[in-house]
Amino acid sequence: MNLEQAVLDKLRALLPVQQQEVLDFAEFLQQKNMTKKPLKSVKGLCADLKVDITEEDIAQARQEMWGNFPRQIV
Repeated sequence: MNLEQAVLDKLRALLPVQQQEVLDFAEFLQQKNMTKKPLKSVKGLCADLKVDITEEDIAQARQEMWGNFPRQIV
């Protein structure tokens, strides 16, 4: 008896709810072994938007957002 047949024999002996758990676990293992695509950088994600954000723009936005934020808690 090969491994596949042994698994099928054990699977057939289980209740349907347990068979579903086995299927869920097998799908989990399959997804776990799939190669992951590398994540894109923020620049890469926005490349098609034709947006050019400079360091100055970021600094200005930070200043506007955090400029009035208290530095020390009293």
